[in-house]
Amino acid sequence: MTVASPTSHSPWTVQVEACRMPFRIDPKKPFGDEIRRAGLELIKDAITILRDQPSGSHEAVHDARKRFKRLRALYRLIRKAAPDFSREENARFRDIARSLAFARDATALVETAEYLEAFALSDAQGEALRSITAMLRERRDDALNHEVDLDDAIAAAIAGCETGHERLQALSLPDDLKKTARLVRSSWAKQRVKARKALSDCRDQADVEHFHELRKAGQTHWMHLGLMRRLWPSAMRAKRADTKRLVDILGHEHDLSVLAAVADREPDRFGNGERLALLLDAIIERQQALRAEGLELADEVFSESARTESRIIGLLWQQAAK
Repeated sequence: MTVASPTSHSPWTVQVEACRMPFRIDPKKPFGDEIRRAGLELIKDAITILRDQPSGSHEAVHDARKRFKRLRALYRLIRKAAPDFSREENARFRDIARSLAFARDATALVETAEYLEAFALSDAQGEALRSITAMLRERRDDALNHEVDLDDAIAAAIAGCETGHERLQALSLPDDLKKTARLVRSSWAKQRVKARKALSDCRDQADVEHFHELRKAGQTHWMHLGLMRRLWPSAMRAKRADTKRLVDILGHEHDLSVLAAVADREPDRFGNGERLALLLDAIIERQQALRAEGLELADEVFSESARTESRIIGLLWQQAAK
């Protein structure tokens, strides 16, 4: 699908759906070239989507933020080789994503309430949840109708992307096989340590933030598995499927935490005390189930130690690069 008009002369004009190469790197090709290609492609995609908005501004924001998540995962992979670049550019695209978040956050609350309706335990709870969903739709529509600064935020985001594009073009990375294998192994180990710590913290304290950290670790792992799928396609595909399930489970868990926080912050919007109590009961009940399911799956996804998993990845990289 061509998202730019045929008369456009913008250097960012690309056929986003038809021409985009998959988010993966080829170990047989120079490492620096592959990282730059993958990253530049994501940035150009984001710019094109934000500029042309083929499905409207809010869908464009949602799609661009997906690219930013993948780009940040890519930069985590090269952090040891380019620490300043990785830190600065990760922060750049984190801040760009945050600057565009409000419209998507209002929509996500509606989707979360709709999701929760399917798990109502009584007619009264179901009625309360449907009423809250309707209220959240009105809240979203009102927010979007009065959101006068979105165009300015998108323009600023595009400018930030263009700066990030220039910086990535100038990035130099090692291409030596042994050095790149060490880099990949080290980065994989670091992410695995973070994931296993988050998992341990969730089991020890079951805090909202710990589950959020586990979700983020799962997202990064899922993206890295996709990036490295050429190393062992069948195994990576299976691991990705399990990790995606984990991310989806923890995504619902996190969304419910956000909904609970909004209800706590804006109780008057949620009606009388009984309706609010029914909502919170539904959230707690579903969260407990999601957390139990998520922890069980996370034990499988992150079963290997950082040392063992990273060693395997390093060996696979060296083998695939030959």
